[in-house]
Amino acid sequence: MPKPPSEIYACSNCDAQQPKWQGRCPECGQWGTLEKTQSANLQAQNLKNKNLPGMPAGKVISFDRINAGDFQRLKTGIEEFDRVLGGGIVNGSLILLGGEPGIGKSTLVLQLVEKIPGNVLYVSGEESAEQIKTRIDRLEIKIKNLGFLGETNIETIAATILEQKPKLAIIDSIQTVYSLEAPSAAGSVNQVRICTTKLLEVAKKNNITILIIGHITKFGEVAGPKTLEHLVDAVLYLEGDQYHAFRILRGAKNRFGSTAEVGIFEMQGRGLIEVRDPAAIFLTQKSAAGGSIVTAALEGSRVFLLEVQALASLTSFGYPQRKTSGFDLNRLQLLAATLSRRLGLKLANQDLYLNIAGGLEISEPAADLAVCLAVISAVKNIIIPSDTLAFGEVGLGGEIRPVSQAQKRIAEAEKLGFKQAIIPFGKEKIDSKMKIVQVKSLAEALTVSC
Repeated sequence: MPKPPSEIYACSNCDAQQPKWQGRCPECGQWGTLEKTQSANLQAQNLKNKNLPGMPAGKVISFDRINAGDFQRLKTGIEEFDRVLGGGIVNGSLILLGGEPGIGKSTLVLQLVEKIPGNVLYVSGEESAEQIKTRIDRLEIKIKNLGFLGETNIETIAATILEQKPKLAIIDSIQTVYSLEAPSAAGSVNQVRICTTKLLEVAKKNNITILIIGHITKFGEVAGPKTLEHLVDAVLYLEGDQYHAFRILRGAKNRFGSTAEVGIFEMQGRGLIEVRDPAAIFLTQKSAAGGSIVTAALEGSRVFLLEVQALASLTSFGYPQRKTSGFDLNRLQLLAATLSRRLGLKLANQDLYLNIAGGLEISEPAADLAVCLAVISAVKNIIIPSDTLAFGEVGLGGEIRPVSQAQKRIAEAEKLGFKQAIIPFGKEKIDSKMKIVQVKSLAEALTVSC
């Protein structure tokens, strides 16, 4: 059995290890970052040979003596933000807010500052105090309790936080902060890990809430890439599209609550405005042509009514194209194959284009039935009545399967004036003034809608 090497080369940027020196790190692509170090086996052997002093035993706490009451939460005054966090910010927690550059992260945290009672420390390594003040004036935010620190050294930042003891400390952004303990550049994996660990220690030992802003990489992950998520208490993502006004705040991790809730905001001239009743915000002017139908999607505990649009055209190539916007492409491929096989719909020479109007992305299978009906309507050029709603999961056998909270979806549609709902046949009793049509297969749904 070959003896493991006593020396390895570790990258100072991404911490990847290589058995021999190379000019360029094969993991992160940086040049001149591989440095010689001892292997983990040799380090463990050296520690074993040293006469280390004995350490005192730690203090063990019994759970019987702990009164597990509710966490002390800080209400921000922005209900959509508090909803995602489970009722507010838990004191002494470390929160990561991620999103693409320019999506509105800094705007959102400045609006939080206006609502939070107590002093707030804003640390920025990207913008000057004059730039922050310009944004505050543009958003017409009245702030009296905000202190600014233009610093990128984490040791200085931590010392300032301990001295000021703010109610909330904001780090904008973690990619610009560095520590003297690591030789790598700011934004590298080592630097992000070390800086976040120091902020975590400050937050937990001194009961100071810290909010970290992190940018999203081109691969859709918080730059690091996933280094921060296991360190922080909550991970929030602000999603949206620069061509649409709506922003969605999602929770990817929350140690103090559920991650099922979402917050809806609308970007206006004065910043992000809360959308309290978002059921119909994505239901724009409905198309009167074929290939259009409305579905009810569930995001957390909220129902969104969305228009599903399909377009079919004769293919100019030997292989038909499938394009989607707001819907999973692989799911559309499965549904198209099911329609061809179970209903005999001729799609082999048809290019299919599917769009979810409004910019929201659907991930739950409840939209399957609406997608299938939209495709059938587009291929056969049949107009589905605009007051018709459809939702349900479609299996590969062409069967329609029930989905959760059907009553809640129908109640929202009834409020907005819909007259008919095509839903899966199930045991749940539906109470509604709408015409409820329960179907078991795609063939029945086709007969009812078209």
